[in-house]
Amino acid sequence: MILETLIIVVYTIALLLILLYALAQLNLLFNYLSAKKNKDTSELFDFSNPEEIPFVTIQLPVYNEMYVMERLLDNIALMDYPKDKLEIQVLDDSTDETVITTAEHVERLKKTGLDIQHIRRTDRSGFKAGALKEGLKIAKGEYIAIFDADFLPKPNWLKQTIPYFKDEEIGVVQTRWGHINRNYSILTKIQAFALDAHFTLEQVGRNSKGHFINFNGTAGVWRKACILDAGNWEGDTLTEDLDLSYRAQLKNWKFKYLEDVETPAELPVVISAARSQQFRWNKGGAENFRKMMWRVLTSKNISPKTKLHGLLHLLNSTMFLNVFLVAILSIPMLYIKNEYAHLRFYFYFMSFFVLSTIIFFVCYWMMFREIYGAGFKNFFSYVFLFFTFFSIAMGFSLHNSIAVIEGHIGKRSEFIRTPKFNISTLKDTWKGNKYLRKKVSMNVIFEGALMLYFGFGLYLAFVIGDQGGDFGLFPFHLMLFVGFGYVFFQSLTSKV
Repeated sequence: MILETLIIVVYTIALLLILLYALAQLNLLFNYLSAKKNKDTSELFDFSNPEEIPFVTIQLPVYNEMYVMERLLDNIALMDYPKDKLEIQVLDDSTDETVITTAEHVERLKKTGLDIQHIRRTDRSGFKAGALKEGLKIAKGEYIAIFDADFLPKPNWLKQTIPYFKDEEIGVVQTRWGHINRNYSILTKIQAFALDAHFTLEQVGRNSKGHFINFNGTAGVWRKACILDAGNWEGDTLTEDLDLSYRAQLKNWKFKYLEDVETPAELPVVISAARSQQFRWNKGGAENFRKMMWRVLTSKNISPKTKLHGLLHLLNSTMFLNVFLVAILSIPMLYIKNEYAHLRFYFYFMSFFVLSTIIFFVCYWMMFREIYGAGFKNFFSYVFLFFTFFSIAMGFSLHNSIAVIEGHIGKRSEFIRTPKFNISTLKDTWKGNKYLRKKVSMNVIFEGALMLYFGFGLYLAFVIGDQGGDFGLFPFHLMLFVGFGYVFFQSLTSKV
């Protein structure tokens, strides 16, 4: 009975943590709906007055971006901002032939009158954080706009964001990500679905009440003084953006999130690229929880509610570990439920935790409705997308749990960039992309085994117990079977 007790305790704690996270999301939904009713009364720079237009540096941290480099540079060159108040830094850590082609492209743009520099380092220490820090040493701008290689800001982007810095307490202005290839595949649709929830519900929900948010690594602007005051970029976590964001807000800098300013970007179209991105984000989140937890808890500048939301924000990725534990233990729990009749009241009570799923369903629907509108057609599209998203997210839970555990125990790893493809339609192909890794990870084999494990859980529903089966967990096991099956077969066909 010791093993059974341990299983029940771990299973219950994991469910409680998931419920706590769901309730926090519900609170963010209320904040979001409240914020939508309020008008923005920010004081802005007057761009009709040349004296009020500040100097801006655009930083483009790049590394081996053969497929999108030309598109990136041509797009940035269209930025509608006074040329005497703008410089562009191409922070190029590349190790392939793009070094030469990028240098040539930069020289062509210089001849048009752009103040653009091709900046190279002798080593990649600190990875992206190191490149940004190196560029900052010589940046002429009071404000530093940052774009990853797959982002395509519109020409008026700086005029939509820089004016908010008239408030001298604002350290960062962050914009919402758009998705130029949202409808390319199921994989891009569910990534867009998750990111839309973050960039509506979470960013607005936190920012509107003064809780901590994060600069998202790109498509935002920093006040240079804020970066320096917060301690500059550090490369000791895989999410340097989240790290600097928390250090800045702990020093009382304000962040401004602009939901209405969209910055289009490309989503990974191959599951191997999505896996590397997910691993970096989830491990980095856990690393930042480890780094920032005590600073948040002991800060005298923030309210208890902001501390709670901050800790849950830093624990976002750890939810994958809780989901994975609940999934793995659900089959032993099925046996326990049918072997120990005296525990039936415990299982009646535990069914209450389906409330977590209902909360997520409602929160994400409100987000989806805000973007696409209401109506039966959109609602049915949403229902399909919601359960597809949840299934595939659970299919990623082993991969992401490994990332989270590594982050919490302090295991260091390299910054693995997400390959870019320059793909937006089904006519385009990712086959032959030179940056894709060619071998299959052992994790993929375990994901295939988990697909079979949850297939066994589906079988058990029909044969366990004396009452002709137990189908209480059947929908859960079906989603897990589909999710792990999708991740397994997609990973085999695209390599990881």
